[in-house]
Amino acid sequence: MNPSRTRLIEILVGLIATQLIVFGLALYIFNEPQRVSEAQTQIFFTQLDSGMTLYAENCAVCHGLNGEGIGATPSLNNPGLAAMPYEDIFKVIERGRFGTAMPAWSKEDGGPLSDYQISELTTLIQSGDWNATGDRVVNLGLAPLIPFTTEPDSDLLEAIGALEDGAILQAAISTYASSCVACHGADGLGTAIAPALNDPAVREKTMDDLTRTLTFGSAGTLMAGWSNQLTPEQISGMVTLIGRWDEIPSGAIPAPDVPIATTVESIALGGDLYAANCSSCHGPDGQGTPRAPALNVKSFLTETNDQAIELIVTGGVPGTAMPAWGDRMIAANIQAIVGFIRQWEPTAPEVAVPTRPGGGGGPPWMRNNTTTPAQPVQPVQPIAPTPGSETGLNLPAAENVSPETVAAAPASPQAQPGTGQGHAGGTGGPAWAQSAAPQPVWWETLDWPLLIGLTASLSIVFSLILAGLSGLKKE
Repeated sequence: MNPSRTRLIEILVGLIATQLIVFGLALYIFNEPQRVSEAQTQIFFTQLDSGMTLYAENCAVCHGLNGEGIGATPSLNNPGLAAMPYEDIFKVIERGRFGTAMPAWSKEDGGPLSDYQISELTTLIQSGDWNATGDRVVNLGLAPLIPFTTEPDSDLLEAIGALEDGAILQAAISTYASSCVACHGADGLGTAIAPALNDPAVREKTMDDLTRTLTFGSAGTLMAGWSNQLTPEQISGMVTLIGRWDEIPSGAIPAPDVPIATTVESIALGGDLYAANCSSCHGPDGQGTPRAPALNVKSFLTETNDQAIELIVTGGVPGTAMPAWGDRMIAANIQAIVGFIRQWEPTAPEVAVPTRPGGGGGPPWMRNNTTTPAQPVQPVQPIAPTPGSETGLNLPAAENVSPETVAAAPASPQAQPGTGQGHAGGTGGPAWAQSAAPQPVWWETLDWPLLIGLTASLSIVFSLILAGLSGLKKE
């Protein structure tokens, strides 16, 4: 073969290869902004999802179900707070606020959270959907069920005054009712988030140990130091109360009457659990059977508050067929059943019509004309978000989210916060992210810069090929 022709073929192949490399680089450059936007969106929604869980576990007890604030604790569902610089919000969570009940949450300052977890909470405060956050709190079984403050029973409080140091105990009970009941529960019997103070093991501790805990808090827990809120006399009175709580009459600090918060998901879970574990005795519609009384009846639902129903389900009723479910179900599942029962109240009949075997009700295995009783389902875990992404949020397509909205999401997100007015049962991210975008027409979906670059590159390649072939023919 002619050496010049061979050389020309090599040059032609080199030019084609160069054009292909250029085309590949152009394709990568055109796709890079979309890839970066998708990655930033993923990080943003992951932070929001984790931030909602952290809020439920650590913050809801003081700042409320939807960030609305409880008592003197400020709201987080606040446009002014969302507009604060990212670094300022981070610092408050990290180090706490001197002279308030807000403790330091950073591990470096004795708290339980890492810097990354604090950044997730900061992202939630600036950009979160407080409706969805409230749903997360409820579905995890962490809704605050005890009011931030309560009123001591006046008759019992007067009787306590007759005890030794009665005036000190009376003042301590009032302090507890205004400052401690939210976490440690009615009569000091504890809650899901804080231990009981009315407990023999606590009474065995020395006065110095109790004073130190009340004054400086307990590192790595929700227990903050109270030296900035309570006087030394009030702290001393609380220590006296804890040491002598066995002398205080039951009901001095009464149980709250606060409805259990529900979502669409928690009621659905409660319905499934009720059907599997309760309907065989109480009837599929709660009308009762010869084995157990009616629940879906006006008198029961109006005279029995949610906390009482929860206690009945948890501890059972001695001397009856009602077993204790507290050792078979987690608290969130029991609360879901209570919420399901409570939703009968608006339409509950004045008189129940008990279900009898052979009719439309009774145990499922009798209604299905089978001979094997249906086995109760195993208690399930609290509801976790299950929309279609690994983050548990409804991730939109990257093109449906403005790059300006999420460009700085990991460091300083600026998306609009939620309204926080109630909650609607969803567990996704912010409302603006869940709204369905209109379907674009076909020409709006094309990547015009990419098509133009591709067309130009192919034109050059074909021109070089044609020029090479013309040169070969001439030789």
